[in-house]
Amino acid sequence: MGEPLHNFDNVLRAAEIIVDGHGLHFSPHKVTVSTSGLVPQMKRFIRESPCVLAVSLNATTDEVRNWIMPINRKYNLDMLLTMLREEIGQRHKFKVLFEYVMLAGINDSLDDARRLVSLVEGIPCKINLISFNRHEGSSFIPSTKEQMLAFHKIVADAGYVTFIRHSRGNDQMAACGQLGKPGNSQPPRMRAPERFRATLAI
Repeated sequence: MGEPLHNFDNVLRAAEIIVDGHGLHFSPHKVTVSTSGLVPQMKRFIRESPCVLAVSLNATTDEVRNWIMPINRKYNLDMLLTMLREEIGQRHKFKVLFEYVMLAGINDSLDDARRLVSLVEGIPCKINLISFNRHEGSSFIPSTKEQMLAFHKIVADAGYVTFIRHSRGNDQMAACGQLGKPGNSQPPRMRAPERFRATLAI
């Protein structure tokens, strides 16, 4: 687990073996490497690998993404999306997969949906809306099914292929974003922006 592009050379080599005819011979379209948004490594991956790149976007403003994804403080939304717009435009039939974990009252408003449509304009992509899986140490709660559907409708109506990914394995703490029960240890938490503190009840 962790950020695959921190181990770029080995991940790229592994992907090459998985898709090679003398290796596992998977289609490159069936092999996805997911990243939090390391822009220089993403650029290399797009240029050097035929496999799918998935980017955990999870927010439509730098304010929120700085909070929930600190990598954004180094590579912000503009840097990330500008690079994708420039690089993917040169790749025939290449699409990035944007992953968007939906957090109630944080990033799931209809204004967020409209901002998302604007942010990804000009980037060949698909969008995965993911239900948040609750776990110890987190104050976030998942968006309701109704809110996810309303969000989905705005993005899909704008012409983007958009999926809703439902939770699997949550009862065993084995769903997306979960790493089993953390026991007594609590992960560090970034300070929430003032306007979200009531939502988190902190």
